[in-house]
Amino acid sequence: MTYRTVLWDFGGVLSSSPFEAFARFELEHDLPAGFLRRVNATDPDTNAWARFERSALDLEGFAAAFLAESGALGHAVDGREVLELLTGDLRPAMVDAVRACRRAGLRTALLTNNVSALDDAPHAWHGPLLLDELFDVVVESSKAGVRKPDPAAYALVLEHLGVRAEEVVFLDDLGINLKPARAMGMTTIKVEDPDEALARLSAILGLPLGAGGP
Repeated sequence: MTYRTVLWDFGGVLSSSPFEAFARFELEHDLPAGFLRRVNATDPDTNAWARFERSALDLEGFAAAFLAESGALGHAVDGREVLELLTGDLRPAMVDAVRACRRAGLRTALLTNNVSALDDAPHAWHGPLLLDELFDVVVESSKAGVRKPDPAAYALVLEHLGVRAEEVVFLDDLGINLKPARAMGMTTIKVEDPDEALARLSAILGLPLGAGGP
């Protein structure tokens, strides 16, 4: 197989997973473990989080909807506090791998579910990274109006890149986001341990990446 593009998720791949911050928040606020993920998994295509990531809700609308949804599950949580948990720490080895792919002549793209409210935060959601220097194509759910795992999100990336799904390797930390990409023909890597993910990407591409490169 000849690959032309590596497609990356952001949170949980290029940066640490917000789920780690969710777990700390739950512990600090005496919430059941996994509660915030449970809220976000209830009616996943129409809930407050999904609509906010598509920019179908503004910040006030999201906060009110998330408060209602979490309250219905037994613990009312201010959605604004949850937003503060989204910015993770960058993973230098992953960012270096993006650069290595570009140096090798591969196209690189970013497909991320995000919220426009963080664009004006003191620290941008992508930290100090200059996205235009790392990626040929960037698709943000808050700007595109479509989010993973909707197949239309992946189709939009392919359209912008001008490549076939079979020519793409996609890295994401959530299986639900990898499933439609795999069904379209992409090669997928679930990022649980970053080093293991880079080792697999290295083997697929035949390109030295991270500690596990050949």
